[in-house]
Amino acid sequence: MTVAKIKIVVTGANGQLGRELVEGKFEENTVEIIGFSRNELDITNLLHCRDVLAKHRPDIVIHCAAYTAVDQAESEPDEAFRVNSAGTRNVAVAAREIGAKLCYISTDYVFDGTATVPYNEFDRTHPQTVYGKSKLAGEFAVQTLHDRFFIVRTSWVFGKYGNNFVKTMLRLGKEKDRLKVVADQIGSPTYTYDLAAFLIELVQTDYYGIYHVSNTESCSWFGFAKAIFEDSSTPIHLEPCTTEEFPRPAPRPFFSVMDHSAIRSNGFTPLRPWREALQHFLKDCE
Repeated sequence: MTVAKIKIVVTGANGQLGRELVEGKFEENTVEIIGFSRNELDITNLLHCRDVLAKHRPDIVIHCAAYTAVDQAESEPDEAFRVNSAGTRNVAVAAREIGAKLCYISTDYVFDGTATVPYNEFDRTHPQTVYGKSKLAGEFAVQTLHDRFFIVRTSWVFGKYGNNFVKTMLRLGKEKDRLKVVADQIGSPTYTYDLAAFLIELVQTDYYGIYHVSNTESCSWFGFAKAIFEDSSTPIHLEPCTTEEFPRPAPRPFFSVMDHSAIRSNGFTPLRPWREALQHFLKDCE
């Protein structure tokens, strides 16, 4: 007897994580993944969300679509909230109406970055940027409007699709012989390949709630860059600098390392250390 596949709809299928989920080879025999780009599913339109989800009737929706331009959001807050808050509300309403579980991808930016120990899932949120506030508003929409949800906060995402810090460093390593990188911001890098595999495992369970998901161990941006150049055998003179030397419209958290208490307490296997994940990524790109 053939067992029906679990159907998963992914929003934001052209983004870093969305593409990893759609194009990755995850449990192909048991899971069917359908991805929708921004052009195919306008999350800011409630009727469109309802129509698409009612037509495909997935068991699970993984909501990756988001407004992620952190600096630009400072000058266009309405657009950030329209996508990250109202758009998430629309997805939550449409998913609940068809009885689909919902997994919402959130961010370390919901915290203020002033901690000295890793943030766990129940620490007080206190976003300092428009982007962080809009993503937290999305979390509230999910918690209010859906009854079977996973909220997954992640950070410092890199992978084979889209633009990210690792790709930028590799490009600059070819163009320059010296580089300054911020050394006073500490966080947890997250490899989309590992994150996507974890999400596919998570959403098939009933262990609902908030999760912090990143690769284990932490580093500064400078330490991350140093590892990228070392592991890719790129000769470059790297200098540490301070956040003040690189002012940005949106303030960056000085500390956004995440503790994975929900992963541990629900019996999941923590993601591998970020350096191992980086080496896997570099090998995959060869």
